[in-house]
Amino acid sequence: MANFDLTRRLTLDKGGKILLLVMDGLGGLPREQDGPTELEAAHTPNMDRLAHEGCVGMTIPVARGIAPGSGPAHLALFGYDPLVYEIGRGVLEATGIGLEVKPGDVAIRGNFCTVDENGLITDRRAGRIPTEEGAKRVEVLREIALPGVEIAVRVGQDYRFAMVLRGEGLNGTIADTDPQQTGVAPLPARALAPEAEKTAALVNQWLAEAAKRLKGHEPANMCTLRGFASEPGLPKYHDVYKLKAACVAVYPMYKGVASLVGMDVIQTSSHDSTQDEFDHVARVWDQYDFIFCHVKYTDSRGEDGDFDGKVKVIEGVDAALPTLLNLNPDVLIITGDHSTPATYRAHSWHPVPTLLWAPATHMTDRAQAFGERECMIGALGQFPAADLMPLALAHAKRLQKYGA
Repeated sequence: MANFDLTRRLTLDKGGKILLLVMDGLGGLPREQDGPTELEAAHTPNMDRLAHEGCVGMTIPVARGIAPGSGPAHLALFGYDPLVYEIGRGVLEATGIGLEVKPGDVAIRGNFCTVDENGLITDRRAGRIPTEEGAKRVEVLREIALPGVEIAVRVGQDYRFAMVLRGEGLNGTIADTDPQQTGVAPLPARALAPEAEKTAALVNQWLAEAAKRLKGHEPANMCTLRGFASEPGLPKYHDVYKLKAACVAVYPMYKGVASLVGMDVIQTSSHDSTQDEFDHVARVWDQYDFIFCHVKYTDSRGEDGDFDGKVKVIEGVDAALPTLLNLNPDVLIITGDHSTPATYRAHSWHPVPTLLWAPATHMTDRAQAFGERECMIGALGQFPAADLMPLALAHAKRLQKYGA
């Protein structure tokens, strides 16, 4: 695992440029026992060449057997031990869409949902309404006031929104109000510690008012709240790694975690394709030492159970990859934050295929292609995802020798 005190001592101000490409939920499983995974089934000549020229392995996001959320999985890729540094989903969502979260604030992620005449949830995501429809409901929510509390609400992606509460004595140790199933009512906000009782009561006032104001706004006629959290105070990339770093991502949550570790977030659109994202990377490449680029839809297709759709997303990334290769990064890492097998329809605990390409410093292994089975026998072995950043820095010649 990364040791930040050691890294600060050894990191150099100058060195090679690093590109981290994360295909969310990349890892998969075969549909039948001896069949290919999604990555193995995909036609990926560019990634296969890089695997042949570079070295491969499998990363473990948190710990063996643990299926990670996206927040801790990305923290691990950024070199932070996810069991030491924790970020609530609310902070990630709020920061990712540009809301300021200060110490003492409570940040919350919201989902619009659909309830019937009895107040029971019929659709947890309100039919996946488009962002412009979500923005209309957010305007309704902005009319709600609470005594002694400043409230900021902003639309996120599609049916999502984020909210930040600011005031004296607030505490975010509160359980989610999303019951994670249909046919039941949204849960009330429930304090998980005595110091959060006041905040939970205020949130329940807000939810009661939201129910009144959203009535008649079908399909998004109610909302649930998740990921109550406070600003975590993470060490920053420039301080720990001496890197000027940037993030190119479409979804707010990934922009949020990148922002919290001190990366500049490059402006993108929710409609940007993989090629658009890679074009953004190329546009700012000369300005940064490190760029993190995130592709979402490998994970989405996995959660949908769409094996063939996930294959197509991977093939689309490979087809666009020459845009990144033409930048001539000194170190290129291609991996996922976790596995989302289409056969499983959820984040899983399986190790994640990982490719490291650094022509000036790596020694090739015997991998012929980029896929789970090749990565299982690659030179990098199985290792904690938090070790990727020290490896990247070493291959970029940004770490000096330890000891005499």
